[in-house]
Amino acid sequence: AAGRVADTFLFLADLHAITVPHDPADLRASTRSTAALYLAAGIDPERATVFVQSQISAHAELQWLLQCVTPMGWLQRMIQFKEKARRQGQDVGSGLLSYPVLMAADILLYQADLVPVGEDQKQHLELTRDIAGRVNSLYGGR
Repeated sequence: AAGRVADTFLFLADLHAITVPHDPADLRASTRSTAALYLAAGIDPERATVFVQSQISAHAELQWLLQCVTPMGWLQRMIQFKEKARRQGQDVGSGLLSYPVLMAADILLYQADLVPVGEDQKQHLELTRDIAGRVNSLYGGR
């Protein structure tokens, strides 16, 4: 609607970042510098909520609930997982497989209408829709 201001949530996706090998000190520094970049780019914290993903436990909690009803086959079909797993070989962590479920939790937690993603993430958006549909089918949601 004209004049409507949307709620804007921008989070620093540190839980997503740990799905691949990382240095904890570098991740902390990167998280801080990304927050500073948001503010320097003109994000107004009075008009947008900016936060660190891991500081909101509901992200991980909802991921667990969604993961319990998401078929493995759905996750194993994710192109991004296949590509990264092929590169990492036997050392690939299960976090990489469940990454799209965390993304679904991020989206569904805030009932997001607009989710800006790159082309490589579109399959994850479709999975989010499928997971939400499965939960609603299993548990009687709207």
